[in-house]
Amino acid sequence: MKYIVNNSNDPAYNIALEAYAFKELTDVDEIFILWINEPAIIIGKHQNAIQEINKEYTDAHGIHVVRRLSGGGAVYHDLNNLNYTIISNKADEGAFDFKTFSKPVIDTLATLGVKADFTGRNDLEIDGKKICGNAQAYAKGRMMHHGCLLFDVDMTVLGDALKVSKDKIESKGVKSVRARVTNINNELPEKMTVLEFKDAILEQMKKEYPDMDEYVLSEDELARIQEIRDTQFGTWDWTFGQTPEYTVERSVRYPAGKITTYVKAEKSIIESIKIYGDFFGIGDVADIEDLLVGTRYEYADVLEKLQTIDTTHYFSRMTTEEVAKAIVA
Repeated sequence: MKYIVNNSNDPAYNIALEAYAFKELTDVDEIFILWINEPAIIIGKHQNAIQEINKEYTDAHGIHVVRRLSGGGAVYHDLNNLNYTIISNKADEGAFDFKTFSKPVIDTLATLGVKADFTGRNDLEIDGKKICGNAQAYAKGRMMHHGCLLFDVDMTVLGDALKVSKDKIESKGVKSVRARVTNINNELPEKMTVLEFKDAILEQMKKEYPDMDEYVLSEDELARIQEIRDTQFGTWDWTFGQTPEYTVERSVRYPAGKITTYVKAEKSIIESIKIYGDFFGIGDVADIEDLLVGTRYEYADVLEKLQTIDTTHYFSRMTTEEVAKAIVA
């Protein structure tokens, strides 16, 4: 087994590194990576991004949103969250499963005085509270397993960032399952930093895989990872454009009246929109509906389109910003 030292905190880069190791380093039988992200929500490959996140909150707080290669649900990361990746060519041998991959983490926690258990489909728990979610991806006999360890995450931000909006959203995307969670550091007899915990995990891996040594990425490989980050995982098209078809019903009331919108989107592009409400205006809102077809279902994009016309002609005593926010948060 090889391990890769990764000190990047850029979520899109870290997912790109995973993808490179998984898909392009196929001659390396087993790879281990530890990584820490800046505040981010990482969504599963088959999820509808807008159904999983509080986008108004993530935009306002500069929280990254990145889609990963594996399935499963959305998870919140910050600088006190530790992620690990194990890639193996032994996927077809049946030698590895979620529980097997979780063993080094369980063993590390045991050395630190904490008993953790593997439960359910793919979770690690301490006293019935989840500390880690796991996900996997497969390609041509190769498997990538990654775990998201809640070490000392800001739970208030986690709750707000993953708080689903009150809008009625119907989507074919896979929904996340929420669970009762705790931070590992809360359970440790002696507190430590996330970097100390990272070192402890690596040391445990070296004990369990004595032949493990470092794989040093070349300059060309680092450039390739950056290219994957810039052209795929760091793009709007990958994170939001890969979203399955969905419809959103949204209602917002202002002093000047209520606006209710029904939006049908494909790959997060508005396919059709209907606007109703008890607002006043002399224009036909069908003009607005026609204007917005083909626009990204994003507040900034909708606002930019609306700023090309006089919205007060259609929505009396409402600002253009209010109209845009009534359509998409």
